[in-house]
Amino acid sequence: MDTTQVALVTSFFGWCTIFNVSLLILSTISICLMKEQITVLHNKLFGVKETNLLLAYFKYLAYYKLAIIVFNIVPYISLKVII
Repeated sequence: MDTTQVALVTSFFGWCTIFNVSLLILSTISICLMKEQITVLHNKLFGVKETNLLLAYFKYLAYYKLAIIVFNIVPYISLKVII
């Protein structure tokens, strides 16, 4: 890989990081501010109890944050070090 290709892939991971972190922030704010409405909706759709839904929301945010770190931020930083 030459430098332009590495720079292109680095830019791609940078934009992916920005997009995914923005989506994570939006999801977190939505869950925090509209917890009752979202819980009622998901309870009606899937028949899951409220306590289980709150745990599912927490797991979703935690796993999504971990995926962003592993698949976006680490490759971006690694490529930045190479350039």
